[in-house]
Amino acid sequence: MAVTMLANLVDVEVMADLVEAKLTDNIVFGAIADIDTTLVGTPGSTLLFPVYSYIGAATVVGEGSTISVSTLTASTASVTIKKWAKGVTLTDEAVLSGVGQPLNQAAAQIALSLDDAIDGDILNTLSTDIGSTMTFETTASTVMPKAADIVDALELYGEDIDGVKVAYVQPKVYTEMRKAGLNGGFLPASEIAANVAVKGTLGEFQGCQIIVTNRLKTSQDMYIAKPGAVKVVLKRGVNIESDRDILTKETVITGDVHGATYLYDASKAIKVTKKSA
Repeated sequence: MAVTMLANLVDVEVMADLVEAKLTDNIVFGAIADIDTTLVGTPGSTLLFPVYSYIGAATVVGEGSTISVSTLTASTASVTIKKWAKGVTLTDEAVLSGVGQPLNQAAAQIALSLDDAIDGDILNTLSTDIGSTMTFETTASTVMPKAADIVDALELYGEDIDGVKVAYVQPKVYTEMRKAGLNGGFLPASEIAANVAVKGTLGEFQGCQIIVTNRLKTSQDMYIAKPGAVKVVLKRGVNIESDRDILTKETVITGDVHGATYLYDASKAIKVTKKSA
């Protein structure tokens, strides 16, 4: 009689494909982050990338006059590759019973967990790497920051204010926007359905598509950013492995991704923060 063994049911290659397909689907900050896989398979634990300085505006040059020449300068920034990882344990009974498709659920949970970790890393990048020139300080004393502060903060974009902009706000700020209503500049998602460019948009305020996230606590900052502000570089795609505990008859399945996040275009991200007393 043929016996079904757990090893026949846990196919790490199939599970890796399932996780890979789901990866990045649930990244809240994914709207402003480009996923770069060009470095997959290359050696090294530190990522170096150039940051170029603007050479300045062109000038009018008369006939026979010498053209002003500027030196193109670049600094180098670096980020260290991290390993985001998570694992689950499945009993033989859980797998063999098939109730709720435990293997598919394990893959979905691992993908969600990895996305959650990358999401946190993107937020940390925004929090630490946005400079003073792209930081707006609010004097709000209650809900921090007030919804109307978005209007003033957008001035930091200067002439580049046009285009898709995403405002990540805490639930309380979103509540303030809804209370403001149409007269206060808030448009619900139903009113802008044809123009929604970002997954998870709950409405629009002063030209910004609004996404609510619990990652922003009452005492933390708010961020406005354009697509491409952040880059997520993956050095190795999803890796799934499994191992057996023969004493408990359990299978441990782990998944990991190697990569890093960094502020790719500082001119596209604005931090709204409470002004220090």
